[in-house]
Amino acid sequence: MLRKQARAHLSEGVMTPAYGADVDKTIEILQSVLATEIVCVLRYTMHAVSATGISSEAVKKEFAEHAREEQEHMMKVAERINQLGGTPNFNPEGLASRSASEYVEGDNLVDMIRENLVAERIAVEHYRELIKYFGDKDPTTRVMLEGILGNEEEHANDMHDLLIAHEGTPNLPKH
Repeated sequence: MLRKQARAHLSEGVMTPAYGADVDKTIEILQSVLATEIVCVLRYTMHAVSATGISSEAVKKEFAEHAREEQEHMMKVAERINQLGGTPNFNPEGLASRSASEYVEGDNLVDMIRENLVAERIAVEHYRELIKYFGDKDPTTRVMLEGILGNEEEHANDMHDLLIAHEGTPNLPKH
């Protein structure tokens, strides 16, 4: 039965009758995720290049590492859009309006760290909401987002640690 069904709908690619989500809505959501990741790549790259100050070298390396990881996220999301039959939107026009995150340069090293922490907190909340949304309707997309979420949580923790190192006081309550 499964073999016959699979042969009958080859033109639908990865989409099978068991797919529970709305493909068009999933692609639309993932286009926003893609835009968010692109903005994060650009922001971290800008910060890796432009950070200055006595202790900026280690922070610049951290920013560059995060830019590479955000680019990996971007590629995973773009590949998923493609699998679902969509065309990933890399067009820079309208990028900021499609993104959940903002591109903020920051005036100094601490501002850059703070802006990246804000962006990571937005990403973490956004991914948590999307993971709930996809649930069992699209486990492949959900699992991809869960992997990205874990990495975004690491990024937020890194930025928080850097903020403490440069401001001297922890922002998170101890439990």
